[in-house]
Amino acid sequence: MSKKRILIIEDESDLVETVSLRLEANDYEVISAGDGLEGLEKAKKENPDLIILDLMLPKMDGYKVCRLLKFDEKYKNIPIIIFTARADESDKEIAKDVRADVYITKPFDAHVLLEKIRQLLG
Repeated sequence: MSKKRILIIEDESDLVETVSLRLEANDYEVISAGDGLEGLEKAKKENPDLIILDLMLPKMDGYKVCRLLKFDEKYKNIPIIIFTARADESDKEIAKDVRADVYITKPFDAHVLLEKIRQLLG
């Protein structure tokens, strides 16, 4: 069985490295992008099994990336985990509006993140 592919769209390289190591240790293949525009392009090119998406990104924010993917017939079924330091209820509401599947705030618990990924990937 091939490994599930996860795209991390995050501009903090230390965090990308930390999360990537954890995911790879759990037998996932990881792709990453450092800004929203690159993330959107990689999502369409690589067609990952799941996306971990920061909100505050250079070039295009996470809400817009999520909306563009979730409202596109070809990509709408890719689960998206919003992964952000923003914990306001208004941010969570916007994430629902753009059809994000899960909302996790930083700092995060790695076990919670892995459990959500397992649930979303079935």
